[in-house]
Amino acid sequence: MMDTNKRESTGFLIKQRAFLKLYIITNIENGRWYGLKLLDELKKEFKPLGFEPQHSEVYRALHELEDEEEILTKGKVKVAGAKRKEVVVYKIKDHEKAQAYKKLVKTDLDRCVKLLQKALKDNF
Repeated sequence: MMDTNKRESTGFLIKQRAFLKLYIITNIENGRWYGLKLLDELKKEFKPLGFEPQHSEVYRALHELEDEEEILTKGKVKVAGAKRKEVVVYKIKDHEKAQAYKKLVKTDLDRCVKLLQKALKDNF
C-alpha cells in the first residue's frame, strides 16, 4: 500500500499514471464511475491536446487506486434494461486518501508548470 503522506518522486515531469489517477478520482467524484466511460471521457478530453490515454494504462491506474492505494472500491451493477448484463463500477472508498493523493499530484503539477514556464521564457 502506498503511503499517501509521502511524496513520490516523479522525475522531470509528472508521471502519466499519476496524471491519469488524478483524472480518474475526479471523474468518479463527479459520477463517471465505470471503466469504459472513464476511458471514453479521458480520450475525448485529451485528444485535442495530442494525448490519448491507452486502455491498459487507464485500467492499471484503476487497479492501483483500488489495490495499492486503497482509494477506490469496485462492484458490479446490472445494466438497466438488460437481463444479464453487468458492468464493473468504481466508487471512492476513502475520501481522505483521495484528497491526499490529489494534493500530492497538485504539488507536482505546480512544479511542472513552473518548469515549463521557465523553459518557454528562457528559450522562446
